Amino acid sequence: MIKLNTSSVRSPFFTRAVVALGCSLILTAAQVPSVLAAEATVTQPVADKAPSLPLAPTFEKVTSGENGPYVLNLKNISKDTITASAQVLASVTFHATAKTHNIPEHAIDPGQVWTITELAATDKVIISAKGFAPLELTVP
Repeated sequence: MIKLNTSSVRSPFFTRAVVALGCSLILTAAQVPSVLAAEATVTQPVADKAPSLPLAPTFEKVTSGENGPYVLNLKNISKDTITASAQVLASVTFHATAKTHNIPEHAIDPGQVWTITELAATDKVIISAKGFAPLELTVP
C-alpha cells in the first residue's frame, strides 16, 4: 500500500490562508474605532445648529425675455430684514463661462421678494446669510 503525504502539500496553503484571513480581520478591526469617531464628529446636537433661513423659495419658468429659462423668487417670511448672498453652481457650462456664479449680498425686507434670474434646469443655488444655515436648492 502506498501512503500519500498530502499534509505537506496542504500545510503551506492552509498556513497562508490562515495568515491572510488573520491580516484582513486585524485590518478590519483596526478601522472600527476611526469609523466610530468619524460618525461621532458628524452628528451635532440640535442646539448647536443654526436656524434655517426664513425664505420661501419658488421657481418660475420664464418663456420670454433674457432672464433665462428659470428664475428663483425668495420671499422673506420673517419680521426682520435679511441680508443674503447666493452662489449658483451651473449644471451645464461651456468654455467661456465659469461653473460658479456668485451673487453679491442683497437686503430683503420683510414680505419682499428677491429674484435670481438666468437659471437653467438642474442648476444648484446656495443662499447664505449670517446667523442662518445655508439654503441649498436645485432648479427643477
